[in-house]
Amino acid sequence: MQLIPLSDVMLDIAFVLYVLASIVFVVALTGKNWAGRDPKQHEEKYGRIAYWLALVGFLAQTGYVVFRWIAGGHSPTSNMFEFMAFLDYCIILAYLIIYRIYRLTVIGAFVLPLGVVMLGYSYVFPKEVTPLIPALQSYWLHIHVTTAALGEGILAVGFAAGLMYLVRTVPQDVVTKSTRWLEVVLAVVLMLVGFIAMESTFSRLDQKTVFQLPTEQLNNQAQMEKMKVEYTLPAIVAPQDATLIQAGPMNPWFTAPAWMEGKDAARKLNTMIWSVISGLVLYGILRLILRKRLAAAMQPGLRDIDPELIDEISYRAISIGYPVFTLGALIFAMIWAEEAWGRFWGWDPKEVWALIVWLFYSAYLHLRLSRGWIGAKSAWMSVIGFVIILITLVVVNLVIAGLHSYAGV
Repeated sequence: MQLIPLSDVMLDIAFVLYVLASIVFVVALTGKNWAGRDPKQHEEKYGRIAYWLALVGFLAQTGYVVFRWIAGGHSPTSNMFEFMAFLDYCIILAYLIIYRIYRLTVIGAFVLPLGVVMLGYSYVFPKEVTPLIPALQSYWLHIHVTTAALGEGILAVGFAAGLMYLVRTVPQDVVTKSTRWLEVVLAVVLMLVGFIAMESTFSRLDQKTVFQLPTEQLNNQAQMEKMKVEYTLPAIVAPQDATLIQAGPMNPWFTAPAWMEGKDAARKLNTMIWSVISGLVLYGILRLILRKRLAAAMQPGLRDIDPELIDEISYRAISIGYPVFTLGALIFAMIWAEEAWGRFWGWDPKEVWALIVWLFYSAYLHLRLSRGWIGAKSAWMSVIGFVIILITLVVVNLVIAGLHSYAGV
């Protein structure tokens, strides 16, 4: 267990280096128009620095994966903290490979911040190594979850390239449906950022709101503790028929709907509401500072980029990520489900949303190859596809109860 603190340090080092790499990538793009500098040389110079920072960060995160795997005795993908950290690891791996192929600096300016957000998201979950529950005590944990994460990591690069294409090509001098929807996508990403900021802040403030759920009999203190629900964020939503036993920064506004099942359903809904609120506040602040749409502020840094090259990167990433995701999230998952629960398919919420993701990317490849959907249509589908993945990772894990709810703890 002495390896756990070392693995945590390695992950912290990786996070810091990814943040620095993201900043340097932004400097590489925005600083190329500074007076007295050759734009191409500036971008190449700072792009190389950012790439090496990302590579060293990836090596540090590799140390985290190895040490935590050895310490825990299983692949570090058994809970939300480990899975999100491993997903970030796969995103960075996919980026490093894509960069070596295309040598395109700008893609790091989109992929590395996405990696920072994903790794930051992992930090809001408990980091302790706990014994595996019976359903996870299988070698399929290594095969199914790691392959699914790798597929999603590669698809994330396709999303970043698709988003780059839209920011590069969607006209910003007039307001159209495309400009509005592009801002919606950027706002969704900011909601995840806002959730991370809110959760981290209130975790340090330690102003929890605690509810006691109703039970027919409470025979001992252990049962009473088990029926408590603790909110890290201020309580907007209270559990059904619960008693407030420790007040937080604010009183609840309403109770959770009766159809939301599970001990932590109300707390998860509360988290989602704060994510939306904080994301919209962040978006509003950025709009006030920039005094223009976010995409309009980003577009000048992409003017020298060939849209067709970005479209090709997005397509190739998705065409590789799709079969990997198919193996991990569907085929291997169904084999494990048969072994663990005695059935290949059970319409569990996580299973349903994995199928939705697979069907959407199937439609993407079909329309691209048979109907000639390239350019803007293809880019929009790559962006929407990853937004569906984000819904699966955040909403389904944090709000909807199911057989995979252990991953949301």
